[in-house]
Amino acid sequence: MMNLELLRQWRHSLVVTALLAGALSITACQPKQETEPSLDDSISEEQAVPMSAEPAEPSDVVVDAPAIEVADDTVATVNGGVSQMTYLCSPELAIDATYKDNDNQVVLATAKGTVTLKKTNDSSNPEVFEGTTAVDGSTGFVQWRVANQDRETGVMRTAGADASNVSTYDCKKTQG
Repeated sequence: MMNLELLRQWRHSLVVTALLAGALSITACQPKQETEPSLDDSISEEQAVPMSAEPAEPSDVVVDAPAIEVADDTVATVNGGVSQMTYLCSPELAIDATYKDNDNQVVLATAKGTVTLKKTNDSSNPEVFEGTTAVDGSTGFVQWRVANQDRETGVMRTAGADASNVSTYDCKKTQG
């Protein structure tokens, strides 16, 4: 998935490219300057001057607009506070985690199912998320503890209906 910085760079490049293309097309459509008729010709006959539908001078063409000025003009929107990471766990399990920081949630997607967990503490190291269903949606629970500043390591504890039979997975970030 694209991160926020890459999306901003792409959006900035797209805006600059579109503005330059627009300026070039306006310039290409401008009529060529007519040669001045002699005084005798202009007195004896009326001259027809071709008109263009485009303005003679483009007004306010911005070549390099700051992103803040074009933020409302763009079609793409970015959800703030959302990041995605992939973890490889032992015993073998792959987890795609989507952190929704503004909602204090994480969505964990595995081959066994997907579960949304709510953050239960105010700490940033470790962050603790819990849910009241098993990963497959059945009765049980899931706990996700993620540590380090960049959420590099995590531990998932999960159980089904038998809460005493807990499976623990040690996870390391691979992407994101």
